Amino acid sequence: MAKAAPAEQLRLLDLQALDARIKQLDTRAKVLREDPRLTDLHAGLAVAQSDLVVLTTEAADLARELTRAETDVEQVATRMSRDEARLNSGTGLSKDLVALQKELESLARRRSTLEDVELELMERLESASARAAKQQGVVDDISGSLGEIRDEVDARLTEVSTDREAVVRDRSALAASFDAALLAVYERALTKRGIGAARLFHGTSEGSGMQLSPGDLADIRKAPDDDVVMCPDAGCILVRSPDWN
Repeated sequence: MAKAAPAEQLRLLDLQALDARIKQLDTRAKVLREDPRLTDLHAGLAVAQSDLVVLTTEAADLARELTRAETDVEQVATRMSRDEARLNSGTGLSKDLVALQKELESLARRRSTLEDVELELMERLESASARAAKQQGVVDDISGSLGEIRDEVDARLTEVSTDREAVVRDRSALAASFDAALLAVYERALTKRGIGAARLFHGTSEGSGMQLSPGDLADIRKAPDDDVVMCPDAGCILVRSPDWN
């Protein structure tokens, strides 16, 4: 059984307090990183961006259709101009001029149809572009909120990190002041059980929160003050305060 003066064992509670604080800060950092607002906003942003892709794709498709329609109208108009010039020149056979007149009438109907298609596509493109712009605003708003919350979380994480570094420094300095054998027992318990030392107060282990059995208490009473006794439930060092029994 390891040995250590009662005062030395009592100092283990200070070391345990620092380890508990480090654990608390680590938990705080984990909670901050898993902020549900970030999770919700990331999910919302993914949906909003997906909707935006659909709308911008629709607008791009309509823009291409409109370009093709404009080209078709331009081609018909060019052909009509050419035919009108031939017709107005009055040259050629009568039957050819009649054919040109009929072709111009057909082209005029074709241009009218194409212009209707062009107008419809322009209206649809305007609507799709407006919806895409509105959706872009939604994406920008969510991104802005996400950035603000991320900045807030990062600032708090920086505070936690700064506090943790200070506690770790204090912990390292305190740990270095202990006898190596005693520290080794403490570290093993801390690693295995999550707690290295706890006070034994009025027969209750503050490591487990349980009242020790009469048999365990009897064994502790028999142990010399410099014996390092262990909690049978929590597996940590039990530090006997003056009024432990």
